[in-house]
Amino acid sequence: MKILVIISLIMLFNADVSLSQRRNQPPPVRVLLVTGGHGFNREAFEKLMNSLDGITVTEVRHPNAHEMFRSENRASFDVVLFYDMPKTIEEYEKQNFIDMLNEGKGIVVMHHAFCSYQDWSEYQKIIGGRYHEEPWTDSNGVQQPASSFKYNVQIPVKVADRRHPVTRGIRDFVIVDETYARGSVNPDVHVLLTTDEPSSTPQIAWTRKYGNSKVVTILLGHDNQSWSNPNFSTLLRQAILWVKKF
Repeated sequence: MKILVIISLIMLFNADVSLSQRRNQPPPVRVLLVTGGHGFNREAFEKLMNSLDGITVTEVRHPNAHEMFRSENRASFDVVLFYDMPKTIEEYEKQNFIDMLNEGKGIVVMHHAFCSYQDWSEYQKIIGGRYHEEPWTDSNGVQQPASSFKYNVQIPVKVADRRHPVTRGIRDFVIVDETYARGSVNPDVHVLLTTDEPSSTPQIAWTRKYGNSKVVTILLGHDNQSWSNPNFSTLLRQAILWVKKF
């Protein structure tokens, strides 16, 4: 499996589905990988995605990503994996994004995608939290400092819900990753993973529902130190499978 450029992907997706049907196997979950706005090690990331059984991946990069959320393009993918960090989004693109979620397309929000769309308040409702690039005022009117990040932190991870399909088979573990401190996490999320690492927001993975879509947000996943951790790859794969609309 290769991470492919969006132009050539739809035909390959259809071919994968047909082959699986002929072999009496469930078709692979077709993942639309959205990137842009933040760099990453492509070779190592492709290795991670290749290790996830039962999925195929199509990459689309900003500024072209939002076009895939239009109604005529949604049939070409099952799940959206956000590994992007765009700053802006047009009004019509916001509506296409929300319409996609109301249709039931599941999404997984990974690491720096938590920091996207600083000027779009609805994005926090969609993903269940927010990274604050600037000082902000909370719901009680109290001024709060901006969020921060720290590289190469050894993070003790506690599984808050071991019975959930996204965390099935995962036990408490340690991972080396980048942390986000002082991020907001909405009170209505279902928390999956937590940490007591002081440089991190305590909740580091959760689920929620927006419209008719399942949403999983995972703050882990900065680079190959986390991608090569088998607990992380299991978490990501199970998150992708869980948000798919059946």
